[in-house]
Amino acid sequence: MTNAGNKQIFTQEVVFQIFKYTIYLLLAFDIYHFFVEDFAASTQTFAKGVSPSQVIEAFTATIDTAAWLILLLLFELETYVLDDDKIEGLLKWSIKLTRLFCYSVIIYSCYGFISKWNLLHNTVPFINDNVCHLIGSSFTYIKEIDKYLPLTLEVCNKLANTPLIQIVGTEIITDKIQLIETQRLSTVEVTNSATWLIVVFILEVEVFLQLKGRLTEKKILFSKWFKYVLYTLLFFVAGYWGVKGGLLDFWDAFLWLIAFWFIELNIFQWNTETNKALEQKS
Repeated sequence: MTNAGNKQIFTQEVVFQIFKYTIYLLLAFDIYHFFVEDFAASTQTFAKGVSPSQVIEAFTATIDTAAWLILLLLFELETYVLDDDKIEGLLKWSIKLTRLFCYSVIIYSCYGFISKWNLLHNTVPFINDNVCHLIGSSFTYIKEIDKYLPLTLEVCNKLANTPLIQIVGTEIITDKIQLIETQRLSTVEVTNSATWLIVVFILEVEVFLQLKGRLTEKKILFSKWFKYVLYTLLFFVAGYWGVKGGLLDFWDAFLWLIAFWFIELNIFQWNTETNKALEQKS
């Protein structure tokens, strides 16, 4: 762990940075996992095929995660990697345009989650004397949110004496209990997306004020407590996914909380260093 000069290679700071960028890499890997899930789900929710205008609705989680990762890296550049005087000219405008693109995608992805919520709440009773007759057809049933499986003999026997519900415009059926669970998870998705938008809006304001030299301790304290409420809500969202949702959703939510904790530390350190530099000049 030391070189010839008896200097530590893996200092506390180096280990911390390795840990931070490992989290970022794990978030990048989640994009692939969400693509696999979205692709499987889109074959059922868009049985007639996905048109270009429906791509973001069909692959909401994939596109949303990719845009969020780019936005996270932009925050990392501004709050840690780049010096303040380097964020000028072409680089400054490149960051702004990329950020604008990411926010456009993220906001539209939020719309995609809302669209999914509307889809899951647009249902009608499914009338069929024998569900087992649907085995081998294009009908599927909801196992959990974004997971629609083909009907099997085991499933049809389970659903045989249960009042069923069909999602309008699809060939997806479910029972009332599973529908309610799926609707709740969809509500959690919308809540998560909207809450993160508020969080990054506050971060954007902090970065803007910091670059202008107007991020005071009072403003930091105010935003800190406001974000504390938002992060607490996001923590409960992650917990709900851990209990009721899929492991991937819980893992992804947990990683994002850690990732933006790094950004919070960056801003705090950035502000502290700037204030010390100003004190030394005065």
